[in-house]
Amino acid sequence: MKLFLEAVFKVAFGFAMLAALLFVPAGTLNYPGAWLMLGLLFVPMIIIGSVLFLKAPDLLARRLNTKEQNVAQRKVLSFSLVLFPAMLILSGLDFRFSMSRLPGWISPVAGTVFLIGYLLYAEVLRENAYLSRTVEVQQGQKLIDKGAYGVVRHPMYAATILMFVSMPLVLGSFWAFLLMLVCYPVIIAFRIRDEEKTLAEGLEGYLDYMKRVKYRILPYIW
Repeated sequence: MKLFLEAVFKVAFGFAMLAALLFVPAGTLNYPGAWLMLGLLFVPMIIIGSVLFLKAPDLLARRLNTKEQNVAQRKVLSFSLVLFPAMLILSGLDFRFSMSRLPGWISPVAGTVFLIGYLLYAEVLRENAYLSRTVEVQQGQKLIDKGAYGVVRHPMYAATILMFVSMPLVLGSFWAFLLMLVCYPVIIAFRIRDEEKTLAEGLEGYLDYMKRVKYRILPYIW
């Protein structure tokens, strides 16, 4: 019951915060891109959360835990906590003052890319029962090197880049897209470098895994 209530509260609070960060700067509730984005984000979130609650409650608890102990990762998280609201506010202001005008087909295409990222996210959750939102080596954790982890070392971050970079295009803002395109991959790169140091030191077999799977998030690139 505690886990259920925590999950419901975080979803409800997250929806309210994102809605406020979009609709208040937009100055209206008549913002189709914002409603589309909220639906794309929260409907799959509720579905995935329900499945985890029934099938893998321990994994759900790890995904809800945001208490990062690693000092370097707390700094990365702080940048993320500034960047994401800034993107939403900028998107709302862009809609309100028509600072950028994108073709109408951009939003649904970006929504499709977002859902592809969400599907990859769900697949990574299925493959890796140790997937935590904090950087740590858990007791009894085993190396996962099959499926998406056999292609790149950090498929979850590949999924989040697809999702977060496409999000401002769903919202119809070129300037917010540019902000995320420049800043978010840099934040992820810093997080990965520190995380791999932690895994190499604490997770058996990870150094050999890094030699076998050479690319972090994008095959043949990085």
